[in-house]
Amino acid sequence: MNAVINHVGPNDIPAEFVTIAAMHSADYADLFTRQTPGCRSHSAEQWARAMLEDEGGIPAQLLWRTVLGLRLRWRRGPSQVAGWPIGQRGPDWIRLEAHSRSLAARLVVHTGADSVSLGTFIRYDRRWGRRIWEPLSAQHRRLVPGLLNDAAHRLGHGAS
Repeated sequence: MNAVINHVGPNDIPAEFVTIAAMHSADYADLFTRQTPGCRSHSAEQWARAMLEDEGGIPAQLLWRTVLGLRLRWRRGPSQVAGWPIGQRGPDWIRLEAHSRSLAARLVVHTGADSVSLGTFIRYDRRWGRRIWEPLSAQHRRLVPGLLNDAAHRLGHGAS
């Protein structure tokens, strides 16, 4: 299995990802990158769908909708991934955006020359947002490497 490298903390995220996230006042940020030769044979959106729709599935939906209270859409469609509205996209990245009453969240999926990355950016709009996300963030950081690896396997980029 390919190693997944992570960066945690708003000040530890490479500037390129901060720019794509367009959330310069993030209270929480992490970035996980998996070395994946040939990953650009699939778009960033295809990677996002493999991670969040195919691998994340119902457990992720329950967490996002009930625990975090994110206002997500219900149907699959070209303007959303796993219910997350597509905020913007570029040739090698996609940004998903969602909000709740207590926080704003953005997910960035980026395909590099030989790597795929998933970044999470959170801004607390109320104290409750911090109280909810901080304990969940440790579990999130444990699960994301598996999402990247499982998506790579699903898309035909298994361990090399």
